[in-house]
Amino acid sequence: MTDPRTRNRQARNTALACLGIVVGMTALAFAFVPLYDLFCKATGFDGTPLRGAAATGPVSQDSMVVHFDTNVAPGLSWRFVAETPRVEAQLGATQTVFFRVTNTGTVPSTGIATFNLQPALTGSYFVKVQCFCFNEQTLSPGETMDFPVVFYLEPGIKADMNTRELTEMTLSYTYFASKNGQPQAALATPAGTKAN
Repeated sequence: MTDPRTRNRQARNTALACLGIVVGMTALAFAFVPLYDLFCKATGFDGTPLRGAAATGPVSQDSMVVHFDTNVAPGLSWRFVAETPRVEAQLGATQTVFFRVTNTGTVPSTGIATFNLQPALTGSYFVKVQCFCFNEQTLSPGETMDFPVVFYLEPGIKADMNTRELTEMTLSYTYFASKNGQPQAALATPAGTKAN
């Protein structure tokens, strides 16, 4: 038989080890989202466009068609459209496209846009110089605002064996109701309407 003090010490050590594992895993879970976001922004992984200064390199004769997809999540009474559904972007040349947002509700509402780029492989070659995404916008009832997106496509997209055959990409935005700078899930009643 083992000494009761030894058993108690072993049980305490086991409990402390389990607690340490739980605390460590919880800390990793909270750190994962910002670390993954940082990784995507730095590498263009998973269709995340890069952010940078205006293009300074040579402009290529090659071009790609960039389609614009606009969406509004349930719970936000806004209309959201691109000034044009697509542009033919010359590689290395800076492009500006405007997006129009209108609050169609009866009360002021705040929204924030998230984005995605497809195919995801193009994310590391799409460089946003200026974008309204991730900036909260508050619109009064009936108010309309125009927001620019300034971008360029890195000419290296045609040198990459994974992307050189691509001729099109889609930049997709979705506006969500926003609170404290964070997109919110769909609300029980759409903004601008009253619950019965």
